[in-house]
This record gives sequence, C-alpha cells and structure tokens, in this order.
Amino acid sequence: MYPLALDIARRLCVVVGGGKVAERKVRGLLAAAGRVRLVSPAVTPGLAALADDRAIEWRCKPYSRPDLDGALLVFAATDRPEVQQAVHRDAQAAGLLVNVADAPEWCDFQVPATVRRGDLSISAATNGKSPAVAAMVRRRLDRLFGEEYGWLTAFAALLREQILAEERDPEQTRVLFQQLLCDDIVDWFRNRQWHAIRQHVEQVLGRPAHFDPESLTKEEP
Repeated sequence: MYPLALDIARRLCVVVGGGKVAERKVRGLLAAAGRVRLVSPAVTPGLAALADDRAIEWRCKPYSRPDLDGALLVFAATDRPEVQQAVHRDAQAAGLLVNVADAPEWCDFQVPATVRRGDLSISAATNGKSPAVAAMVRRRLDRLFGEEYGWLTAFAALLREQILAEERDPEQTRVLFQQLLCDDIVDWFRNRQWHAIRQHVEQVLGRPAHFDPESLTKEEP
C-alpha cells in the first residue's frame, strides 16, 4: 500500500450499506469534509439522524450501478456478499477507488486507524491484514500524543508562514525549524508555559515573536 493523505473536501464519496460499519465510514468522511451519498434500504438511527439533518444524501433503496456516478471514493459496507461483489465490480469497471469491508483482496485502499490532534493526523495501517492490531496501535498513540501536539502544529504553521515571508535561504529556514522544534517545546505546550515558548522563539529568531501561543489552545465556539 502507498500511504498518502487525501483531500476529499467537497468531493463525493459513496457508502453502500446502513449498519455500524457504514456509519463509521460515513462519520470519518464527514470529519474530513467529504460529501457523502449513502445507499441502503435501512440504516442505523445515527445515519438516519445525519440524513434528517441533511449532512448526507441518503438513497433509501437497494444498490444499483448509477449510485456510483460522480464518486471519488466508494465503500462497500453491507452484510450481503452479492452486493459487496457488485459494488466492487462496478467500481472497478468505472475506474473508481473502492474499499470493501472485510475483503482486503478487493480493496484499492485501506482506511488507517487514526488519531487526530487538530491538523496533525497520526495513522496506523496493516495492509488490511489485521484491523485489530491497527486499532490497538491507535489506542496507544491516543495515550502518547495529547492535545498539545495539535497546539504545536498550529504554532509551527503560524511561524512557518512568517519565516517563509522573510525569504530566507532554504537551508537557513530548515535549520531554524530544527532549532524552534526543540525537545522541550512539547512539554512547554502541555504545561502551558507560554513565557518559555515565547522566550525560546525570540532567542532562535533573534527578534520579538509575533504570535499568541495561548490563543492556539482555545477551543472553537
């Protein structure tokens, strides 16, 4: 498998199936701002609520080939082998990327077990061989990487924008970021030691730092 992070914002993704597996797929796609078309005669209460809120398009019917029209990604998540096979066959014929639940040999891609901290995503995948192992690794990552890593990512993005605007030499920029992201900075964010962060940044850049680290930790309203 070739690992990549795919931008699916506003792109159509089709999920065939209405059970718990389908709901997990749908919620993951919505979290990445994807457009979702759900195809199933019956769905979980959670999926029905999403359809009622118009967060997804629900085609309340059995699957048919036109349901895939316009899709970027296709997910087959039913408990009926003949439907899974039909979705796989039709997606392949249309040149669409397809993921078939519990059938890694039919998958063009796998969805890794992922921990998200703001714009930072940390994923574990096993080429479809053992979702349970991927889930175990995700649980460990969840304990190891707290919300401070999301704050650090936002902080680094802000400084990157400022530093690149100064049109420094690329090698100098690389060295600056190595110095900025020192071993202690995660602990400073975790313990909200804003003075230490500001002092460190000003020392590395050789000028006053134009950022408010505390604002990076505020939750969205």
